Amino acid sequence: MSMYHNRPHVEDIRAMKKRGEKISMLYVTSLEEAAAAATAGIHMLSIEGRYFSPEMREAAGDCFVQVGLPYGPHGPAGAKLATAEDYLRAAFHFGAMGGDAYYCAASYDIQKTLADNHLPVVGHIGLIPSYISWTGWRAVGKTADEAARLWAHAKKMEDIGVFAAELEVVPDRVARFLTENSALVMLGMGAGRYADAQYLFTEDVCGYGVNHKPRHGKVYAELGPRLKELQDARIGAFKAFRADVDTGGYPAAEHTVPIRDDEFDAFLKSVGG
Repeated sequence: MSMYHNRPHVEDIRAMKKRGEKISMLYVTSLEEAAAAATAGIHMLSIEGRYFSPEMREAAGDCFVQVGLPYGPHGPAGAKLATAEDYLRAAFHFGAMGGDAYYCAASYDIQKTLADNHLPVVGHIGLIPSYISWTGWRAVGKTADEAARLWAHAKKMEDIGVFAAELEVVPDRVARFLTENSALVMLGMGAGRYADAQYLFTEDVCGYGVNHKPRHGKVYAELGPRLKELQDARIGAFKAFRADVDTGGYPAAEHTVPIRDDEFDAFLKSVGG
């Protein structure tokens, strides 16, 4: 994957923050979602490592892609990410495919290892799924002490050299303070209008999510019923195919390659049939 391309660089994303331009961002998991986002002009995509591939990079077009390096078996070839070297290898692996930045909510020393190797790191502030045992599923930063911890976390990541941070489910006024007082590009998900980016999951935008519907989610197209209808039709077609195979209805003559009688007779004669 060439390092020369037309999509945005970190420098361009930082310049958008500096100019106060709003950034759109979506989490995608399929080639179709990535291609739709690229065609629609979405600025940034979040794609977990388990979904990222050269084909996904191509589908994402000129979108800036943040490749997710979450805990667990989501590294290259299902490798578990535990040590700084694991994360570094994974980031370089996905970088060769055209990743533009790397989500990492691991420890500060792991984030620093990535940043020290000049890799753009995206951290996480607020409601962090991999830390959920410590907070539960709730907004984070609604008390003065907790908001102060979010600010300290932001400053620490800034010192390490982290480029951006997902800012998830924090009060809008706290999000505004963090956004305006930190060099980090704040990728807001449920963080109000003042975050640098507005970040949603495609399943929430398109109305086909099966998980909990977050308060910050907004449905722009109710594709859930249409996708269920499509899946029901797919199942019906598969059942009909199975029944056709069972009864001998498929394949019929029109699905079969013929051979002339004289050619077949000559074949049988040649092999002693």
